Amino acid sequence: MSLLAIIALVLATVAAMEGVAWASHKYIMHGFGWAWHRDHHEPHGNLLEKNDLFAIFGAAISISMFVVGSPMIMGVRAWEPATWIGLGILFYGIIYTLVHDGLVHQRYFRWVPRRGYAKRLVQAHKLHHATTAKEGGVSFGFVLARDPAKLKAELKAQRDAGIAVVREALAE
Repeated sequence: MSLLAIIALVLATVAAMEGVAWASHKYIMHGFGWAWHRDHHEPHGNLLEKNDLFAIFGAAISISMFVVGSPMIMGVRAWEPATWIGLGILFYGIIYTLVHDGLVHQRYFRWVPRRGYAKRLVQAHKLHHATTAKEGGVSFGFVLARDPAKLKAELKAQRDAGIAVVREALAE
């Protein structure tokens, strides 16, 4: 593969992973995977959460792609693009860790953005955490965030329709 094709594939994979993460968050974490994700929505003082098991699953997918792309492991059956897809998944995992765990949940550093896109990300994710159950909710992405005012209106509509249970602070 040419260098340009490799860069394009890695960047396309990083971009596609936001869609994969959104769907996984909405339909797996807030679906049949709620038992692992629930503690992420509840206050606690633990260093780790059951929710962190999802990161191990993501890492396993990335590693699997590296394996499929490796001639040392797969021999002539190796598929080179898999290596670059695995790298894109790895890069997305790093971005996710820095943005979601670091910036939004402040697990690694303390910084509260006062303006710009970083503030928008934090606000959108705080609105996601306004719900107390797996049903309903807004802002399931991790790196892309919609306008917090629109998310708040959507959350209010869900609450009024009986779809989402919202924490008291946002119910008013």
